[in-house]
Amino acid sequence: MDAKEKKYLKSEKMNQKEFFLGVTAMLPLLLGVVPFGLVFGVLGISSGLTETETILMSSIVFAGASQVVFVQLWAAGSAYFVIGSSVALINLRHVLYSASVAEYLKKLSFKWRIILGYLLTDESFAVSIKRLSTHGESRPVHFFMLGSGLTLWLAWQISTIAGVIAGSTIPENWELAFAIPLTFIAIVVPFLKNTPTIICALISCLIAIFGQSLPWNTWIIVAALGGILAGASIEKWKPRK
Repeated sequence: MDAKEKKYLKSEKMNQKEFFLGVTAMLPLLLGVVPFGLVFGVLGISSGLTETETILMSSIVFAGASQVVFVQLWAAGSAYFVIGSSVALINLRHVLYSASVAEYLKKLSFKWRIILGYLLTDESFAVSIKRLSTHGESRPVHFFMLGSGLTLWLAWQISTIAGVIAGSTIPENWELAFAIPLTFIAIVVPFLKNTPTIICALISCLIAIFGQSLPWNTWIIVAALGGILAGASIEKWKPRK
């Protein structure tokens, strides 16, 4: 075996190691992802989407919170621009995620960056950014991102399909709409740890309650923007220690 072959084998082993490190880093987070995927599968069916449409949404959009918002607005008969704007607003955080990892991936090919960009989610970013910042220059950490992202993607697809199967067998007179607000309550409550986030949530709730008469269900966008502005204002003017 010549030096070139040894170098290639060493590189392959390092790639595999990073990939499986990414897989194992993601596994604990699946405890929260799988139930969410099940709920989305059930909600997709109950909102009027077909089995195929629900599964394709998880495969193409691959963004849990925005998918739930989509089916909620779809079931409510909201205007297309309200649905699109709401989904886009929720997914704006991915711009920040992408900017944070871009410097570590700039040497990769365009194909690699497209794949990793598609797989970049809240959970994969959370487990990958530390690895990128500590080993981004010395190891092929893009394989770490690939491993964590694919693990999450597979779990999301499988749990969505399971939810679709369950949703298809549930009688129509079983109301499942309550699962949507419960899901978002479970997402939001852990983040209410300081005054700005609590004010943001309260303002959003008040606007959502009293803005129900707004046309085309635009109260959703207004509530989101109102909460963001309120939270940002509190954050800006609160005393610095």
